[in-house]
Amino acid sequence: MIAHITGILFSKNPQSVVIDTAGVGYQIYVPLSTFYQLPDEMERVSLHVYTHVRQDMLQLFGFQTETEKQVFLLLISVSGIGPKLALSILSGIGLEDLLTAIVRADSERIAAAPGVGRKTSQRITLELKEKVSDLSEGMEVRPREKVQTKSEEDFDDALSALINLGYPSRSARKAIEDVLRSDSEINLETLLKEALRNLAGGNPLQDKDEKRK
Repeated sequence: MIAHITGILFSKNPQSVVIDTAGVGYQIYVPLSTFYQLPDEMERVSLHVYTHVRQDMLQLFGFQTETEKQVFLLLISVSGIGPKLALSILSGIGLEDLLTAIVRADSERIAAAPGVGRKTSQRITLELKEKVSDLSEGMEVRPREKVQTKSEEDFDDALSALINLGYPSRSARKAIEDVLRSDSEINLETLLKEALRNLAGGNPLQDKDEKRK
């Protein structure tokens, strides 16, 4: 089982990265919190990794910090939450906000994440409140790297990221367009953050308690 990878960041996008280690490229799915902190392509990078194994596939999920990985593992321990939904929750809320919401039993805040409804969010707060209390103190988050913009390419990357998080295409597109109307030179990191904030203020998606695979 792969628990950690160090190598060259061959490519990256808001959903996944490819890390070249000894000539082998590993595709690793990452939350937006990790994507924001990645170095430039072709630079050296290290990620904490969770290996998800099924009969028909093997997937790698990567995290910038051990805390992110621990929270991810706690999320997938909750009934009804698979790796992809856990990644979506981390991306849609953010690590600090998620930990705060769990400790405060703020299930409404968690329900604002794509694909998470009232029942699922209540299970998260009920099952994880005691388990995350220590993690919320002294989190390992290093300064974020600035992500440069490329206009249409950033629009496409942001749209793809939001759709993969579970937001409808039309809603995701409108949220991005609304952000760009106020600042067309915004960087990708901020574009995603502001678009997510716009979406969180809208109507939440319907509850989906079926486990994501």
